[in-house]
Amino acid sequence: MKITDYIIRQETEKDYREVEEMAREAFWNLSVPGCSEHYFIHLLRQHKAFLPQLDYVIESDGMILGCVMYSESDITDEQGNRKTVLTMGPLCVKKDYQRQGLGKALLEYTFRLAEEMGYDTVINFGNPDNYVARGYKSCLKYNVCFEGDIYPSALLVKTLKDGVFDGRKWYYHQNDAADPCDDEQAVAEYDALFPPKEKTWQPSQEEFFIHSHSLMRRE
Repeated sequence: MKITDYIIRQETEKDYREVEEMAREAFWNLSVPGCSEHYFIHLLRQHKAFLPQLDYVIESDGMILGCVMYSESDITDEQGNRKTVLTMGPLCVKKDYQRQGLGKALLEYTFRLAEEMGYDTVINFGNPDNYVARGYKSCLKYNVCFEGDIYPSALLVKTLKDGVFDGRKWYYHQNDAADPCDDEQAVAEYDALFPPKEKTWQPSQEEFFIHSHSLMRRE
C-alpha cells in the first residue's frame, strides 16, 4: 500500500514495544542471521549519549511505520581539538513499507532539527547505497577516519551546512552505546521476550560483510 498521508512525531514511552518489534522485523536476517537492533534500541534510550530530542517516528493511521534515533559522539583532530557530532541510527522502516520515501522523510525532518540544535555533522556506519542520495559522502572525502588511519567504505559523513571540514584529519570516536550488543547471550535473552523467529542466511548478509570490511586509502 502506498503511503502518502503520515505524521512525524517524537517517540513516546508507549511506542517502545511497537518500535522494537518493527525494528526486529525489518533487520531480521538482513546483516547477520537474526539481529540485535531491537536490543540496541532498548539500550540506546538509556545511554547518556542518547538524544531524545531527535528520537522520531513516522506514523500513518495510528500505525508506526518507521523510526530514527541519534546520539552524540566525538571527532578529534591531530592536535587534539575535539568536536561533537551526531551518530545516526538506527534508522528503520516497517518491512512492507520500505522504498516509499518514509526513511527519506524522517532523515530530512530530523536533519533540519539537528541543524537548529547547533549540530553540523552526522556520521553513521552503513550501506552507501542507502544513504548517498540523502547527502552522505564517503568519510574519505572529509578526511574522517578511525584511529590508525582506517577509512571504511561504510563510514559515511553528512554535513548539515557548508564549510564544516577544512581538509585536516579527524578521528571518529563513536560512543559505546552499542557495545553490549557484542554479548550474544544478552542479545539472545532479550530476543526471547519476542515471538520466536528462525535465523537464516540470505545474500544481503554477504553484501553487508563486504561493505563493512572494505577499506579505502588516501592517495
